[in-house]
Amino acid sequence: MAQEIATLAGGCFWCTEAVYQNLRGVSSVESGYIGGARPNPTYEEICTGATGHAEAIRITYDPAQISYDDLLDIFFATHEPTTLNRQGNDVGTQYRSAIFPHSPEQEAQAHAAITRAQPDHRDPIVTTIEADAPWYPAEDYHQKYWERVGDRNPYCMAVIPPKLAKLRKGFAERIGA
Repeated sequence: MAQEIATLAGGCFWCTEAVYQNLRGVSSVESGYIGGARPNPTYEEICTGATGHAEAIRITYDPAQISYDDLLDIFFATHEPTTLNRQGNDVGTQYRSAIFPHSPEQEAQAHAAITRAQPDHRDPIVTTIEADAPWYPAEDYHQKYWERVGDRNPYCMAVIPPKLAKLRKGFAERIGA
């Protein structure tokens, strides 16, 4: 079966990328920028919040091995979807919780995933479902950040291991060998 793409923004892309890298059926995870007005933005421009882009990940996956619904359920279980434009200490529209569907079917599944996830959260989910938009890969030094240097970065060490623990606890059967 052909590979499909999912695009998700859940705050810092280093942190969301780390969650999806080792899932069975996921062939690649790329950090990048989506949802803004400026073509070919840089990380420095994104960090100002002025471009309108979100830090996001683009997941290439085999739907015969892992479903889009599974990817969305993992998304809602491993980031905070109830804080507007904020993930922990990262504040600004570039850190918003958003789903960028690539088809009407993905859009319908995104709405259903929000409904499924809401009972697990005390506050209302504020994740937006935004139109697919041009994708801009982040600079090379952002790719596979956790895998390469994350364990030497205090920020990553504070944020990523709890996300990975949630992944192992709720989705152990989805983690690849």
